[in-house]
Amino acid sequence: MDSILEFFETGGPVFFAVLVTSFFLWALILERYWYFFMVFPQKLEEVLNKWQHRNDHSSWYAWRVREGLLADIVISSKENLIPIKAITTVLPLLGLLGTVTGMIAIFEVLKVFGTGNTQGMASGISRALLPTIAGLVTALAGLFFSSDLDYRVKTQLEKAKDLLQI
Repeated sequence: MDSILEFFETGGPVFFAVLVTSFFLWALILERYWYFFMVFPQKLEEVLNKWQHRNDHSSWYAWRVREGLLADIVISSKENLIPIKAITTVLPLLGLLGTVTGMIAIFEVLKVFGTGNTQGMASGISRALLPTIAGLVTALAGLFFSSDLDYRVKTQLEKAKDLLQI
């Protein structure tokens, strides 16, 4: 446990911010996958039942009801996708903030001790690189899952359109 705490202290306060933001991102991603695998099939079944219990499927009014049902599916499917994309965009910027704070720490060591204190400079380098790497890696994973979730929304909408035949 002490080595884990030391690792987080080495990364500095920005590293902790990247970690908290990453946990929030993963919570949103997991929620969306839970929705698509557990909740969406039930929601699609409810919408399909509403559509099938209608007598009229060919009038202008029926077309509007179908569009409303499809819009309901799209709205519920796209929930939390914008925050996922926003966090994925913010994570590299937090990593860059870690780089800047680490470089400031290096310059402080250089100002006080000159180039003779390699221990202090190494601490600043760690403070610069750890948040950067963590932010970039998490953002890349977030980008992949964000794209996958967008694809799932599109395919599920097409599936719903096919099931709600006119």
